[in-house]
Amino acid sequence: MQRFEGRVALVTAAAQGIGAAVARRIADEGGSVVVTDLQEGKVGEVVAELGERAIGLRVDVTNRDDVDAAVAAAVERFGRLDVVVNNAGGCIVTSVPEDATAEEWHQQLDLTLVGAARCIQAALPHLVKTRGNVVTISSVNGLAAFGNIEYSAAKAGQIAMTVNYAARYGGMGVRFNVVAPGTIRTPNWDKQPDTLERFAEMYPLGRVGEPEDIAAAVAFLASDDASWITGHTLPVEGGVLTGPGVLNLTPTGAFPKEY
Repeated sequence: MQRFEGRVALVTAAAQGIGAAVARRIADEGGSVVVTDLQEGKVGEVVAELGERAIGLRVDVTNRDDVDAAVAAAVERFGRLDVVVNNAGGCIVTSVPEDATAEEWHQQLDLTLVGAARCIQAALPHLVKTRGNVVTISSVNGLAAFGNIEYSAAKAGQIAMTVNYAARYGGMGVRFNVVAPGTIRTPNWDKQPDTLERFAEMYPLGRVGEPEDIAAAVAFLASDDASWITGHTLPVEGGVLTGPGVLNLTPTGAFPKEY
């Protein structure tokens, strides 16, 4: 499929993990990609892999000048902007919630929630022209209680923001949706492989997710296949929101003989 032929996407935090997988998927489907991240060296590696239909930029989403420059570079290089994928974010606060300071709260919200808002604000004039769309990578933390209260609040904020933008700009043809991943095997877990294996037991599908699982969902929502979908959150989480994986029935003896 070449669902992004002639289209241009800007992906934040795209030097590795989910963001890099999204950039690859869009490029594989014919799109041009602006790869942004703080890690300039890794950005260069992704761009080299994608070839002439990609450019790379160092972008800090907490800096509006950086974000404006990235959007301008996308339009200057490729002539348009059709898709923004808000992937930048992270869990900043490591203390227990009762000890989190106001400064830590502000840092968490500024990166994960306000950072996404900055990207939307900068891109909107161009997305209105192209009748484009925004896909924001939130988390199951924004939908249920999985700990990390400050991070979860920021992720829930992304979902609320998306719903409101979808209602406000739907009449202009701009769509806004969210992908909410469960645990994904990204480089952040490289030093904790045992933790990932334990987490896999929570998931009814018996494994944690891969970056490509999220990239596939993003590609769907960002494409014309989802042209009548806006303001929605798509959980991509191996069933963890349906119930704990430890309740899985094994094939042998799962049903009575007369079933």
